[in-house]
Amino acid sequence: MMLNFLDRVGEWNPQLFRELKGRLKPINVLLAVASSLLLQLVVFLYQLGSYPSDKYPLTGEYCLLSPIYNHHREKLYQQQSVLNNKLSNYQKIELSDPTIIPNLKAQLQQVNTQLSDIRDKLYKTDCPPNEINWQMWWQDHWGYIFLTFSVVFIFILLVAGTYLLISDLAKEENKGTLNFIRLSPQTETSILGGKILGVPSLVYLFVLTAIPLHFWAGKSANIAASYIFGYYAILITCCGFFYSAALLFGLVSRWFSGFQPWLGSGGVLLFLSMTMAMADSSYNNDFNTPVGWLRILSPWDITNYLFPNLFNLHKGLPLESFQFFYIPIGQNATSLVGFYLVNYGIVAYGIWQVIKRCFRNPDITILSKKQSYIITAFTQFMFLGFMMQESAARHYETVPLFLVLNAILITGLIFINSPVRQNIQDWARYRHQNNSHKSLLQDLLFGEKSPAIIAIGVNLIIAATPLVIWVIALPKDLQLNSTEQNQALLGIVISITMMLIYASIAQLMLLMKNPKRYLWAVGTVGAVITFPPVILSVLRIYPGNNAAAWLFSSFPWPAIDEATISTTLMSLCVDVIIIALLNWRLNKKIQVLGESATKALLAAR
Repeated sequence: MMLNFLDRVGEWNPQLFRELKGRLKPINVLLAVASSLLLQLVVFLYQLGSYPSDKYPLTGEYCLLSPIYNHHREKLYQQQSVLNNKLSNYQKIELSDPTIIPNLKAQLQQVNTQLSDIRDKLYKTDCPPNEINWQMWWQDHWGYIFLTFSVVFIFILLVAGTYLLISDLAKEENKGTLNFIRLSPQTETSILGGKILGVPSLVYLFVLTAIPLHFWAGKSANIAASYIFGYYAILITCCGFFYSAALLFGLVSRWFSGFQPWLGSGGVLLFLSMTMAMADSSYNNDFNTPVGWLRILSPWDITNYLFPNLFNLHKGLPLESFQFFYIPIGQNATSLVGFYLVNYGIVAYGIWQVIKRCFRNPDITILSKKQSYIITAFTQFMFLGFMMQESAARHYETVPLFLVLNAILITGLIFINSPVRQNIQDWARYRHQNNSHKSLLQDLLFGEKSPAIIAIGVNLIIAATPLVIWVIALPKDLQLNSTEQNQALLGIVISITMMLIYASIAQLMLLMKNPKRYLWAVGTVGAVITFPPVILSVLRIYPGNNAAAWLFSSFPWPAIDEATISTTLMSLCVDVIIIALLNWRLNKKIQVLGESATKALLAAR
């Protein structure tokens, strides 16, 4: 039966057949099923450990007598408080009836005795078995089992699955079989889709074995089937997103060698742990900042929305008030689950376009210039959507986050889009032959092997456009005067010029003959970004006493408020001169690389 199944799979997807044949061996299947059943038994028995015994206390959560005794005790506490107040007031005045105070003391003594009797009964008497709410206990018991497996599924599928996928790609690369697979007539989708379905197949089997108990526990805990299936849909699409990202990471991080799977799965584990801590926290639960989109990429908040007992938040679920461009997505579970599915689908689709590009030609830049424009524009769209909510965060919290995330995005694009020495050399030598119908500007904007400086500039303009619009069209309560507005706009321009300087330095470093040119580029740009502000801080040169120096650092914004317009313009002119000099040097190097081998040899003589 298994052989017939594998034969049918082989006809549909040969790569999936190859993966399943190597993994679905009887011993592996037996271990996966047995370990899943063992985990189910352990979780069930652990929860069963809280089963009410004959000594179940009267104060227990499930004792039906507990509310009655507690209500009676509260009434006695109220009587005690009233009697104490009366006694205190009467003792301050001279009474005509001398029996009032003794009577009050006697009543107070009687109340105290009753309270003492109730305390003894509550803490020393066991709850009768027929007064235990067994239905509620079993419902909660199944609920705990359901939530436990909901968390286990996320960690096992995402962490173990990404580890296996990256490890498999690394092994194929080391053995040389990945190049053989690249030559196969199958499409990239068929090959890598087969890996996604086949490599973590034992993980899938482990989870599928536990699904019946998980679903039964959810229904027994009185959880709606639509919510359970919504969770499964989120889990499947979430796996698609993370596994696609894992494949891309495995394809573009060959230099990490055997450390790849640990780095990739460790990053996923760290991301899940951080977002889980955010979802579990009673604070910082706003989704009205750009960071909200990063949280949406994690399944914890939507899982907590569907099953509110997951983190036992007492201040309400943050996703209930979630809006996207003022659209109240969080008011309805269907719309919220749909938003998650669409978001995962779009991001996974984008990753697959990059995977298809890199799979056949591993030496090409990870993103084409056109793809980088689309990614930057989509990122800005998502950031703005999360920022535009009725419960918007304060602008002095949102704008810095917006700037930092965009700086990280553009810095990443600098290294992703910048071609290496050989590609630049090919472009410089054969551009006129291959692209006679394209202008130089078109080639710099969209060419595969052309320098990335112009493309980075376009990405910077795309990223800066929402911020420029925000500065110009601020709400009335946040309106800037003309001087402040000019300073803000100049600050945006200075940030753009600084990023262009970093891009020019990175492109120059990538023209080195050194095989570790990427490490040199990352190290040099990292030093240029971090050293100036660190040195200025060590020397105690702050924006307040020397704004000009900070305008040339990677954090010019604090200095913009302190600097005059003339100082800011002067620093901008210096930045432009630096960009011009760097690109002049870059152009000279490209011209040298573009010379034919014969001409270079004659020039050397």
